[in-house]
Amino acid sequence: MALMVEKTGKTVEDAINEALEELGITSDEAIIEVLDEGGAGGVLGIGRRLAKVRVSLDEENIHPNLTSDEAPVYYGDDEFTEEPESAEEAETTAYVAAIMSGIGIHGKISSYREDETLHIEISGQDVGAAIGHHGETLDAIQYLATLVANRNTESRLRVSVDIGGYRRRRESTLISMAERSAEKVARSGRAFKMEPMNPAERRIVHSALQNFPGVSTHSEGEEPERCVVITPAEA
Repeated sequence: MALMVEKTGKTVEDAINEALEELGITSDEAIIEVLDEGGAGGVLGIGRRLAKVRVSLDEENIHPNLTSDEAPVYYGDDEFTEEPESAEEAETTAYVAAIMSGIGIHGKISSYREDETLHIEISGQDVGAAIGHHGETLDAIQYLATLVANRNTESRLRVSVDIGGYRRRRESTLISMAERSAEKVARSGRAFKMEPMNPAERRIVHSALQNFPGVSTHSEGEEPERCVVITPAEA
């Protein structure tokens, strides 16, 4: 099952870029279909038809060396690439594996501990279906995994779940978007409101622009529409 969006824009390139940003992928990882190249309107361009594209995740490029016949299913500890350090880690990783298996997604799962964070990484051909729009399904899986990891312990264990490298790609996309927007704000002197993001994504943007010259950032709005606003720095 592919992760897909359709977008319109003044040009085909604008529509493609917007779709890639929403999916958090690069053009090399995408299947791009031009549905409508758009067209000129009447006098002064009034009535111009927007370009329209369909962009989907090319799942074969998530793990190009793994064929569907070779892909192991998420069953049991045999698919763990590293031995969990504690019962909580083993239980949490097995729980995520069970979710993947339950929704019919095949691939490979690995986990490792870094300080107080348990990282669980999933790879395979058909994993895009478990990411969801802007990572919403992935965030839900991560939230449930965090509950499992902390239900029988007094210490707080943070859980980070990544599927097909989505979080790394999304972080890179957010940083690029933030820096381009900051450059526009610094040039124009006008504030810019970014798209709504979850708290983790807003932290990425704030951090990326913390030392960006000529701008400052803050968040405004209520969840789930809360967003980062980039403003010209005070003189």
